[in-house]
Amino acid sequence: MFNLELIPVPQYVIKLLLLVGAAMLLHQITYRIFLPLFTKVSKKTRFTWDDYLIQRKVISRVFHLLPASVISLGIPVILDADTELFMILSRAVNVYYIVTGYSVFAALLNVVQDVFEENEISKRISIRGFVQAIKITVLLLSLILVISQIAGKSPLVFISGLGAFTAILMLVFKDSILGFVAGVQLTTMDLVRKGDWVEIPKHAADGDVIDLSLTTVRVRNWDKTITSIPAYELVSSSFKNWRGMSETGGRRIKRSILIDIRTIRFLKPDEIERLMKIRLLKDYLKRKQEEINKTNSSLYSSSELSIPVNGRHLTNVGTFRAYCESYLHNHSGIHQELTFLIRQLDPSTNGLPLEIYVFTNDVRWAVYEGIQADIFDHLLAILPEFGLQAFQIPSGSDLEKLRTEAFSV
Repeated sequence: MFNLELIPVPQYVIKLLLLVGAAMLLHQITYRIFLPLFTKVSKKTRFTWDDYLIQRKVISRVFHLLPASVISLGIPVILDADTELFMILSRAVNVYYIVTGYSVFAALLNVVQDVFEENEISKRISIRGFVQAIKITVLLLSLILVISQIAGKSPLVFISGLGAFTAILMLVFKDSILGFVAGVQLTTMDLVRKGDWVEIPKHAADGDVIDLSLTTVRVRNWDKTITSIPAYELVSSSFKNWRGMSETGGRRIKRSILIDIRTIRFLKPDEIERLMKIRLLKDYLKRKQEEINKTNSSLYSSSELSIPVNGRHLTNVGTFRAYCESYLHNHSGIHQELTFLIRQLDPSTNGLPLEIYVFTNDVRWAVYEGIQADIFDHLLAILPEFGLQAFQIPSGSDLEKLRTEAFSV
């Protein structure tokens, strides 16, 4: 029979196991007692930043440093500094410190971003791009420190060697670098904010910006689809931002009524008398008539005025334009302090365009469309009161009516 003897266990191994056990015990105490306690306290406070510390797992990640600290403090007591095991364990603890430290730092940046987005200033300035840039920079530094610990060399050796890889890095990460620069430009120059309505025809994007990151801009289109666009595309090409319209408080109406030129003529005295009953035209017609009579009496005789080409006369289209101006000046939905024009454009084969160029005082899309529709419903409906007709290209029914009349003759 063989005599089995117990292999003696080195004293330092037992101490290391006890040290690891103490670290694990501390980890359990912090996670089962202190973390739930901190969570309960944070829910009772009126602040939100402590809630974000829990949600972003900042506290739980900080607690990971406590067991590592126990091991870090206990290793020099158990092992000699000259032993290889001491060096291996020390480097392993240092790597753990670096990785955990970066995770805590990244979580803290997330908390800063969450707290910042609660303020009104976040609607004008986005810090998400800066937060991501800081994370990337610190991550690269952390990787260098980890590699230096594993290799047992100074971090300066690896930092100085990065210059040799610059060309390769620029080639491989070209899109990321361009996106980073563009993201900084978009933020610092305040070109785009979260919540802005933008139009980017190149990418068929038309809607609200829902996310503005370091490299990507996400737009929720009006059909509820989402378009993701590289940030550098917004810097290198043109796009339309409707923020100015929202901040001004007025949305433009720019639409024309095409008037049939054949219906434009001078107004007759009885027509002027009838139009005088329109409240919005009464003062205009009275003032205009006095002005015209004064001019005509000083330049023309009564016999000369019998020919319409002599003297000044009111026209139906000019009176209608005056009515449009008075009507819109008295409209509750029109912004009176922004550009206000009722003008004639160049006549064409489609008639005489009478353009309405005004701004509504409500920028909401549905309200704006309602105001615009009500205005043109009214103006088109009262054209016959001025002896005018809107121009319309003949349709099939018009041609059929014309053919029927021709055959009946």
